[in-house]
Amino acid sequence: MTNTLNWFEIPVSNMERATTFYGAIFEITLKSDPAMPGYHMAMFHDQGGVGGALLQGEGYTPSLSGSLVYLNGGEDLSHVLNRIEGAGGKVLQTKTSIGKNGFMAYFEDTEGNKVGLHSMG
Repeated sequence: MTNTLNWFEIPVSNMERATTFYGAIFEITLKSDPAMPGYHMAMFHDQGGVGGALLQGEGYTPSLSGSLVYLNGGEDLSHVLNRIEGAGGKVLQTKTSIGKNGFMAYFEDTEGNKVGLHSMG
């Protein structure tokens, strides 16, 4: 079976601020990509699964409503969640059990997007 999701894009207004934020909470370096003319992209590392990027350009407007992307919180999403506020974001919902499906949480990034986290621990 294939994944239903194969790519995601998180809209940003300020690419430098957004890459600093996501780099800090996930302890990674996002890879800058020139994308299409008039757009700026920074890609999350693809480990052979679903890939995604931060994208800045016309038609990409950060929002607390609309589609919700859940990012991988690793072994225990608390580690990522605990870095949110120090990096300039806001925790909207703390780590919450979803039974046999693990745990989830929501945060607002520095750009004004609502983003989810998921982990099994």
